[in-house]
Order: sequence, then C-alpha cells, then structure tokens
Amino acid sequence: MSRVDVLVIGAGPGGLTAATYLARFRRSVLVADGGKPRACWIPVSHNMPGFPEGITGEDILKRMTAQAEEYGAGVEAGRVAALEADADGFVARLNGREVRARAVILATGVADRKPPIPGVDNAIERSLVRICPICDGYEATGKAVAVIGDDAMGLREAAFLRTYSDRVTLIHVGDGPPPLPEEAERLGVEVLTGPVEALRLREDRATCLTWGGAERSFDHVYSALGTTPAVELAVRLGARRADDGRLAVDDHQATSVPGLWAVGDVVRGLNQIAVATAEAAVAATAVHNHLRRAEGMVVRD
Repeated sequence: MSRVDVLVIGAGPGGLTAATYLARFRRSVLVADGGKPRACWIPVSHNMPGFPEGITGEDILKRMTAQAEEYGAGVEAGRVAALEADADGFVARLNGREVRARAVILATGVADRKPPIPGVDNAIERSLVRICPICDGYEATGKAVAVIGDDAMGLREAAFLRTYSDRVTLIHVGDGPPPLPEEAERLGVEVLTGPVEALRLREDRATCLTWGGAERSFDHVYSALGTTPAVELAVRLGARRADDGRLAVDDHQATSVPGLWAVGDVVRGLNQIAVATAEAAVAATAVHNHLRRAEGMVVRD
C-alpha cells in the first residue's frame, strides 16, 4: 500500500495546480492521471493568462505537469477504480494496488457529448468544430458559425455567439420542439432542423451535409450538446450533487464528504482553466490547513 497526505484524482489544469500547491506546502501528494483531460482538446488558447501569443492545450499540460513534479509531486498514469473512506482517510484502488490518503481532491472534470458524426475528433483538433465559445468565440468574429444543439442550450449558445458574428445558425438535432421562430428571429439566429448526416473538412471550413443532402458550409461549428460530469467516485461515497448534476461544494471547495474536496469542471458549469486553477489553489490551501489542524499545528483559540 502506498501512503500519501493527499491523493489528487485527475491531471488536468485543476488537479495539477492543486498538486503544485500541496507539494510546495511540503505535503506528499500523488496525482492519478486518467489520461486525456479536456484541456488536451485545445488547439490553441488565446485567453490563457500570460500567453498573449496563444498556447496549445498539450503545452499547458506539459508545463503544469513539469511544475508539479519540480516540487516533488508524483504523477502516475492510471484511473482510480474505487475510492472508499475509513477512519484514517481514504483508500483508493490504482493500477492494481491500494493507495491510502489522508485527504482527496477530485479534479475529474466532464466528458463532452460530441456530435455523433464521422470525423468530429479530427475537426476538433483542427479547431473547425469547437466546444467552448467562452474560450474562443473571439476567433469567430465575423465568421459563418453553426451551433449543433438538441435542447434550449443550443439557442442560448447561438445567442451568445451573436456577440461576435451576425451569421449564426442553430442546427437543432433534438427530438424536442425547435426554438420558437419569433424568439430565434429576435435574437438574430437562423434555425435549421434535422440530423447532421456528415461532416466534411476543407482547408479552413467545415461542410455539414444535412436536411436530405442539402449542403451548408461554415467557418466554425460549435457543439452545444452539453457535458457529463465525472462524479461517480464521489457519489459512491455519498457526496451531494448540485441541481446541474455536478458536485456541490462550499466556499473552500469541500464536498459534503469529510476529507473530500473537488475543483474544476466537475464542480460548476463555467468550464475554464482560470476557474479550475483558482479553485485548486483554494482547495489545496484548505486541505493543508485541515491536515495541520489534525496534526495539532494551529494556534488554539
């Protein structure tokens, strides 16, 4: 059995930031890297603080991993298969062995519900299909933009993208009724209905084939199909969920399970690296102080 002060589950920006803080607090910390965090999908980020020229998601993760390891954090590839709480903290099953931790930070993120069409992964890598208008809507300024949605979120995202372009089309693919025509017209959003039958990629455009073979081309296609939060480990421990299905936390990122904290996309809907890293700083500091109290290393009132 491995023993650490803190186990961080998830090696995205939130988890790696928490690991860096904890290692600099001189805590023993292990990061379980389940592979392919959401940030790795970023072709180039232009709203990452400190990188005005832009930076790829891969480079962000490489830099943050190196920083955590520089101060002694361990990063191990593998998914936590089970997590249980006991009187001494937590026991996790990782790569066929048990890891005991006094506290756990969950940074497990969310999984995007990508459009079920051939070639979508390649399109995301080329930034022709996008998943975050808050991150990169600026780059769609003046462009022809399509939003694929299956519920009210689709129209909300299309309306948000009107900040940048007056050529925004919502492709409604859901079984439910499409947005009211008068509401879409008020927002300046064109609405088309029907399944996206294929996605062709040109040098700098995505061509959607839909509506019985009719063809439309767009500079960017956004997926507004939502996400699925990775909350299973926490829910099995009895952690409370918020109304949106993500984990409910307090002002210090603590869940309803003693000794369990959560940060990043698994917590709230604004899926931003800056938000995840800020939450990680708060959580890591709270965890360190929690452990100091257990060690009797705080001034008594």
